Amino acid sequence: MMSGKIAFGTMKGSLTHKLKSMAVPIANRSHYCSSPTAKPDLPRSSRMGRLLSGAVIGLVGGAYASTLDEATFSGWLFSASKVANPLFALLDPEAAHRLAITAAARGWVPKEKRPDQQILGLEVWGRKFTNPIGLSAGFDKNAEAVEGLLGLGFGFVEVGSVTPLPQEGNPKPRMFRLRDQGAIINRCGFNGDGIAAVAKRLEAQHEVKQGGETGSGILGVNIGKNKTSEDAAADYVQGVRSLSQYADYLVINVSSPNTPGLRQLQGRNQLKDLVKKVKAARDEMQWGKEGPPPLLVKIAPDLSKQDLEDIAAVALDLSLDGLIISNTTISRPEVVQINPVSKESGGLSGKPLFSLSNDVLKDMYILTKGKIPLVGCGGVSSGEDAYKKIRAGATLVQLYSAFAYGGPALIPQIKDELAHCLKRDGFKSIYEAVGADCR
Repeated sequence: MMSGKIAFGTMKGSLTHKLKSMAVPIANRSHYCSSPTAKPDLPRSSRMGRLLSGAVIGLVGGAYASTLDEATFSGWLFSASKVANPLFALLDPEAAHRLAITAAARGWVPKEKRPDQQILGLEVWGRKFTNPIGLSAGFDKNAEAVEGLLGLGFGFVEVGSVTPLPQEGNPKPRMFRLRDQGAIINRCGFNGDGIAAVAKRLEAQHEVKQGGETGSGILGVNIGKNKTSEDAAADYVQGVRSLSQYADYLVINVSSPNTPGLRQLQGRNQLKDLVKKVKAARDEMQWGKEGPPPLLVKIAPDLSKQDLEDIAAVALDLSLDGLIISNTTISRPEVVQINPVSKESGGLSGKPLFSLSNDVLKDMYILTKGKIPLVGCGGVSSGEDAYKKIRAGATLVQLYSAFAYGGPALIPQIKDELAHCLKRDGFKSIYEAVGADCR
């Protein structure tokens, strides 16, 4: 036993030295825009990053196999990932994002071996979540890295938005960092590989999971419409029919600001008609004893009080399973206006979105009378932020921009901080804290 610990300590020290000297950029996250091409034209620095990543993974594999304490080594790997984070800022955002997807898809990222604290566990829609912290849609648009991302310790991962046909999205550049404000602006426009490619990947993953070879994890599938489509409902119905069998939950995205006319689908009559058609398509399919996947709608933060009332009425009337609040904002809060990049068009995400999205979250919790599970999304960068989302009415919480800046080490940090907040205020479970600020 003692010799094993000494060997582990020696290997750990060697790996630390090599990680620092090589400074491999495998862990930080860029944002949003995954190119639909299989082999993007990466800058030379990105190609070198891949080579160095492979070398580090070889070292990690040897050290990992040598340790007698997987949990301890897992924690050390997450901490070590911080070494590489700043280097991703030197890469073009989309090239950095492509490299991050490659790393997650090939297992070149830490894998969480430590169990989540019991206080974080909950059950929603009959699905058991080990923790309420999820990765929002936009990172893994094409379902290329689901297993690797779930392995980071997220309670759930949402892929997409997926459109029926492949599309390039909007012209580049289309993604901009506002690093000092912890924010990002994107106008990608649902760039992705399309339903057929995503369905093929999810089918392969589903077959492996059925064989018991992968870890557990909740998978959400976010569906959208093609830019040139004249029948939005038909696009969403096609998404449901092709992808719902692989999803633990489905999301209708009607709130991206980067697809012309999409947000108009949030109007009361338009949304009601759309949800009816999508639900009918889902319910026409054959389902086992667990039934069909729950259906959620993702809404924008830039809605009037009347808009929110209309959406709440539709959600209650049609028994929607949940709402995601919220997507990116087209507004520019004062804190970002000092940054010249804020003049770029597109959706703003990150810390400046937190207050706006939280206000909408509270309003929807009250309007839906706490009867519908809400997913709080927008500006979460700490466990305290996640806790505030929960107190504002969220049962589950998603993040993205903070993950883009903070990398894998942020995930265990947020979970630990959230557990601390719950215990500090005397809550024994997530359920007890949901909507605490609205009661």
